Amino acid sequence: MHSGHNTLRQAASSMDSAQARVLSSFAANPLLTRTPNLREGNEASFRRILRDYFLTTFDCYESLFECLANDQAYYIKPITLRHPLIFYFGHTATFFVNKLLLTRMISERINQRFESMFAVGVDEMSWDDLNEAHYQWPTPAEVKAYRDKVRTLVVNLIETAPLQMPVDWNNPWWAIIMGVEHERIHLETSSVLIRQHKLQYVKSSSNWQAAQESATAPTNELISVAAGTVRLAKDKQDPYYGWDNEYGLHESDISGFKAAKFLVSNQEFLAFVEAGGYLNLHNWEEEGKGWLAFTKAQHPTFWVKKTNGWYLRLMTEEVPMCWDWPAEVNYHEAKAFCNWKKSETGMNVRLPTEDEWYRLYDVSGLHNIGESAANANLHLDHFASSCPVNKFAQGDFYDVVGNVWQWTETPIYPFEGFEVHSIYDDFTTPTFDERHNLIKGGSWISCGNETLRSSRYAFRRHFFQHAGFRYVVSGDVKPLPSSHYETDKLLSEYAEFHYGDEYFGVPNFSKALAELAIKTLGDKPKHKALDLGCASGRATFELARAFDFVTGIDFSARFIGQGVQLANSETLRYTLTDEGELVSYKSRSLNDLGLNEYKHKVEFFQGDACNLKPQFTGYDLILAANLIDRLYSPAKFLTSIYERVNLGGVLMLTSPYTWLTEHTPREEWIGGFKKDGESFTTLDGLQAHLGKHFRLIKGPQEVPFVIRETKRKFQHTLSEVTFWERIS
Repeated sequence: MHSGHNTLRQAASSMDSAQARVLSSFAANPLLTRTPNLREGNEASFRRILRDYFLTTFDCYESLFECLANDQAYYIKPITLRHPLIFYFGHTATFFVNKLLLTRMISERINQRFESMFAVGVDEMSWDDLNEAHYQWPTPAEVKAYRDKVRTLVVNLIETAPLQMPVDWNNPWWAIIMGVEHERIHLETSSVLIRQHKLQYVKSSSNWQAAQESATAPTNELISVAAGTVRLAKDKQDPYYGWDNEYGLHESDISGFKAAKFLVSNQEFLAFVEAGGYLNLHNWEEEGKGWLAFTKAQHPTFWVKKTNGWYLRLMTEEVPMCWDWPAEVNYHEAKAFCNWKKSETGMNVRLPTEDEWYRLYDVSGLHNIGESAANANLHLDHFASSCPVNKFAQGDFYDVVGNVWQWTETPIYPFEGFEVHSIYDDFTTPTFDERHNLIKGGSWISCGNETLRSSRYAFRRHFFQHAGFRYVVSGDVKPLPSSHYETDKLLSEYAEFHYGDEYFGVPNFSKALAELAIKTLGDKPKHKALDLGCASGRATFELARAFDFVTGIDFSARFIGQGVQLANSETLRYTLTDEGELVSYKSRSLNDLGLNEYKHKVEFFQGDACNLKPQFTGYDLILAANLIDRLYSPAKFLTSIYERVNLGGVLMLTSPYTWLTEHTPREEWIGGFKKDGESFTTLDGLQAHLGKHFRLIKGPQEVPFVIRETKRKFQHTLSEVTFWERIS
């Protein structure tokens, strides 16, 4: 392994000339390197290909910021919901360092302040939730100097670090490729922010020239697509890099449908605008109405109305409207257009599903792009902008890939076999919330992994990307299977259960359990505690009042996300159902609960209580609250949990013993049934499974809790609590 310090020292002398060569080649050759085949060639060729892939990406990204007119442009936010561009200038470089540290390819940081400040971006959780903490941003020159050090670091690793072929998901070199693909994503997202900047903050660049052609828009028409089967089956032997959500198996039979030959052009969308599309709310979904009320939009964001007609905002300029270019809108606008067209035509017009897009891809005879210029406005092969919707034919259709991304009706979801990658465990899981819809096909600036058939990217529905849409005429969309135990309603109920109000005089359950645990332990050691099945994490924080360190583990990443959000000094915001469609709005912070001073003593992980990782051991207390009757194998859990508890340490179990086959197979129940003709309770089962290593030191006793479902409906439950001391 190479330390960051040694790596920088070894490579500093050779980089100036290499950087100059790559920059000059970028200006001369618009064809960016493609995402590499990771199972092709030998070690020497792989190092050479990856070095070129890294450098051309790194330099292309820096050249994008040449489109900023002055230093002020780095600090003025193009939109209030995102960081200023100085953040994104540094973010992609710090990503390399942070991920390389996780894989131990380096052992030292370059700049700890930068690698904290630039670490985490913003997902638009709502229209007003960006943390407005005061940032002491560095200068662009300071960030550029930092980027130069990262460039040196990564190039030296590529040239000299030990390499075992092939490079796959589990190889530490995966972090380098991940960093390159991550920067290519931000090449696109940063270009959108530049496009949203005021004109005074941008300027033209010879490397970023828009298309010059425009004419009358073609008349759209519907083309029939035969029924067929879509299959996606990316595994870890796949030769191309992928993000976690791409892996797994998905098969679907697709009924025949009709699809628009072209993407919806500005000309076609104008009819919707002129028909009062932004004023007639009946064409908008409820979420879209909220966005419309917030923005007061009357036309697409990148359209500019002037006294002499319509203009189109491109990345660095405004040009007379290009009517034959695709309309670039968010999901809400695309959906409203389809609803309007449905009412106008009487046909079931809607956005395609992800599977229907894949069917279009397959019938159009498309395949991943090669080393020559693509037959698509893709990968920066042609323009730094959209172009006419009838320029690139692909089978019977145009722009199945390229030009602009295409919104679908499908919220992103995990395929069968989905796994989180250990060094980027929050890339996709936060988007499994039915609020992030998949976009397909890529845009003119989509590069690398974004151009592959297997790629899956999703954005919030009010998000602006270089994105438009194609409509289809087909039956209703089949609902996707819900992710077990992860719905918005449940998340809100648990947020209130953990951090919200008390009802009917019943104390907060998580707080009451933590206080009872601390009291029961008395003078016993209180170094480490484990909150197993921590859900949203309130007990984790409460235990930290007395323990040196507390770990919270839950099977649900989304529950853990609430605890992580609070630990990061953010406010937890959620809605609660009052009656029908009426809701009330709630917010909580650790300051509100007197817990802020303990946040540095907690950590959260996603995990399986029946199959914990080896490092989770050595605890003075393990709290398993309302857990055992939700496990698939409670016996396995109970017979092995002693390995995690110190001798003399305590296991605290609480449960209402609500045994249900939907959670625990009948044969796995440890109590709640007749045995030898007599009642065999869960407490009997606990004593049978724990007796070898534990003794009951307190309980059973009942602790009540209340869960709010609506303003007038509550669950009132009693949980039986027992304390078990490890004796062997």
